[in-house]
Amino acid sequence: MAEAAGSEAAFCLQNVTITDDSKDDYQCEEVSADDEFSLQEEDEDLSTALQAIQEQAEDAEILTSQSVLTSEKSVCEVPEAMDDFFCNFLVRLGMSRTLDCFQTEWYELIERGVLTVKDAGLVPTVYTHNQHLQAENMSLKKDLENYKLAANKTKEALLKMQKERDFHRMHHRRVVQEKNRLICDMKRLKAHYASYEPVLKQLSEKYETMLKQKMLTSLERDKAVGQVTGLQAVLENLDSGGVKQISEAKVHDCTRKKDFEGPTQKALREARQQKIIIAASSSSDPVKDAEKKMGKRHLKDSEFPVDTEVNTYLECAKEHTQPLKSGEYQLSNILKVHDLAVSCLALHPRKDIVVTGSDDHLWKMWALPDGNLLMTGEGHTDWLSGCCFRPSGTQLVTSSGDTTVRIWDLSRRGCILTLKGHARAVHGCSWHSRGDFVASASMDSTSKIWDVNSERCRYTLRGHKDSVNSIEFLPFSSTVLTSSADKTLSLWDSRTGLRVYTFHGHLHPCNHATFNTKGDAVASCDSSGVLKLWDMRKLVPILSIDAGPHPANQVAFDQSDHNTGVPMEATVCIWH
Repeated sequence: MAEAAGSEAAFCLQNVTITDDSKDDYQCEEVSADDEFSLQEEDEDLSTALQAIQEQAEDAEILTSQSVLTSEKSVCEVPEAMDDFFCNFLVRLGMSRTLDCFQTEWYELIERGVLTVKDAGLVPTVYTHNQHLQAENMSLKKDLENYKLAANKTKEALLKMQKERDFHRMHHRRVVQEKNRLICDMKRLKAHYASYEPVLKQLSEKYETMLKQKMLTSLERDKAVGQVTGLQAVLENLDSGGVKQISEAKVHDCTRKKDFEGPTQKALREARQQKIIIAASSSSDPVKDAEKKMGKRHLKDSEFPVDTEVNTYLECAKEHTQPLKSGEYQLSNILKVHDLAVSCLALHPRKDIVVTGSDDHLWKMWALPDGNLLMTGEGHTDWLSGCCFRPSGTQLVTSSGDTTVRIWDLSRRGCILTLKGHARAVHGCSWHSRGDFVASASMDSTSKIWDVNSERCRYTLRGHKDSVNSIEFLPFSSTVLTSSADKTLSLWDSRTGLRVYTFHGHLHPCNHATFNTKGDAVASCDSSGVLKLWDMRKLVPILSIDAGPHPANQVAFDQSDHNTGVPMEATVCIWH
């Protein structure tokens, strides 16, 4: 401590000013002029000695400074002064007013001489070291707490990751087990299918063989029926003594090989050889011939219409020759009618009533324009594909994906007739303008003409090679129009069940076809959005419009026959 004090005192400088009025204990003597010379010599010797002493002191100071600089202790290891320690302590704690009081009192005592630097001394090194250790200890504790928090978070994250790992591992094992089980099931099913494949092949071949035999048998039966019918007519004429002319076609049908001729055929051949003149002529009726081929007629069968009836819709069409302008149409009401998609719609022929069919297996009847629910029909077990009112408006026919056609009596509020016969889903239905016949189109490539009075199928229209998507009667006629997925349209005679003409021209499956009011034109649309207009007199296409690429679902004429509308995906296209 003394060395530190001495070294510190060696570097302290003090400026002392001596005034003339200062009072001290020193006495000054006057020097006479006689002794001036001797004093000068003494002063020279004294100045030389003082200079030597000063040089020695400077050398000693240099040596001490070098020793201090070369000592092992650095400047930072020098103990702190007591006043600096207190000042720093108060500054660290933010005690500014206490610091001001301390400095005032401290320096006042030093100025008075009551307190000196030596008395105050320096702060012990051990205390300073302990203070540094305490601060370091506090910082280490804070670091330790932070490390503990980080360790806890890491531990929680590790546990969470372990749980997720275990969960995903169990899920992976379960997926692997299900995969192995499905692979085993697929192998077993393949083996099971392979065991049945020869049987299926054999059954399919047997079915084709039986189908061919059935077709041959039906052809031979029809031929035999024709022969028997011709022979009966000849025998009746021979017995009655009348004379009748036989057409060459019937004679050709009745001829057989000589090895298989019976007594009746021999007699007929001999009669021809004897040139029996048959003069009476009779025209064959195709409707009666078809009925004879079908067998005995039912007592309740309806008479098929003729093509000479007057179309009463033409009078109504004359009143609508001038359609409304686009600005005169406006939305009046939006009806939430079904829970699922609406698949078909039909307007009542006499009242402001509409019927809607949906994929929810129901049809509903609504009053326009308020949208009040009048009736709900339940009975179908699959989606409804079509609906149509009877011309009188008292009954409704519906077709469904459950392969049935149902007729509903609106006054009884229930189904009065279920027509079964199609093998697959029925895509559409249509009621004849006389109300005695219903036509249906099915996915099994056939169409059927149903007699409502006798409640049976009169004819099955076969000829399309793919699903029949729509069917429609020409009003007040026996002509039926069908559209099919085999890209063709067909005209049928409902009196005979025979196809009259086939329209070729669409490159994609036809979705719908309809007549105009006059019946001299047909409009059709396909799955590629192509609309075609056909001339019924020349049986050729007169217009083709491509509105694709979305499919066209249906086509319709307005009552004036001047405009045609096609509903497509989210749009309705109208052509004039």
